[in-house]
Amino acid sequence: MRDIRIDVTNEAKQVVAKTIERIGWGLLFIWVGIAFLANVGWGGGLVGIGVIILGAQAARTYFGLKLDKFGLALGVGFAVAGFSRLFHLQLDKAPISGWLVPILFIVAGVAALVSAWRHRPGA
Repeated sequence: MRDIRIDVTNEAKQVVAKTIERIGWGLLFIWVGIAFLANVGWGGGLVGIGVIILGAQAARTYFGLKLDKFGLALGVGFAVAGFSRLFHLQLDKAPISGWLVPILFIVAGVAALVSAWRHRPGA
């Protein structure tokens, strides 16, 4: 009997996680449309995307779901990139090299693809 209750709880959490994911994607598409129509620029657009992703992670935490570390890193990355663009921070004058941030995004993308490949059904 106890296993059934755990399954129901797990199923309910999966429904909440899927709902948060759908809301996040919906907000993301709405934001991109607004950003284009309002011509907010790259900085504002990237900050908005970062805020949406971080908001989805906050919602996951609020509802007792496991925090998605990749989503958290992605949200922070978009927000940092957006703020650096908004405030005209030049990466070549920062204490880190100008190529490091783009390379980190590329590495994160490759890691996501490799993870999807390795964890696909039937693998």
